Amino acid sequence: MPVLLTVVRNFCRAMSTYTPGTHSMAFVTVPDLEVAKKLSHGIVKNKLAACVNIIPGITSVYEWEEKINEDGELLLMIKTATDKVDDLSKFVRENHPYDCAEVISSKISNGNPPYLKWISDTVGVSDKKPKLDS
Repeated sequence: MPVLLTVVRNFCRAMSTYTPGTHSMAFVTVPDLEVAKKLSHGIVKNKLAACVNIIPGITSVYEWEEKINEDGELLLMIKTATDKVDDLSKFVRENHPYDCAEVISSKISNGNPPYLKWISDTVGVSDKKPKLDS
């Protein structure tokens, strides 16, 4: 029974120490697998994110230069620290083949504590508390 109590206490402690919004997910669309892998490797190598998932097979419908377009793309789902999003966005803009690269993000309000800790340990999280959107 003492082991179970220790596990429960550690879990509760980990849950109570996470500050919502410390981490973010960012999304970037890319034209092909070569670009996806190049950007993903650069993002992780430069500690701009802990992980990038490459999701194939999406179709994007959008207006560009007054024309409706439909293109096959891939989606990068990027897990990072919120304070890295601006640097991540800059890296994508400088290395993406599109004139107007998509980089959007959303703050993570909750998640698996060991996973969130891994993101922090991998990319580093600043001591400043992120502002939550109201």
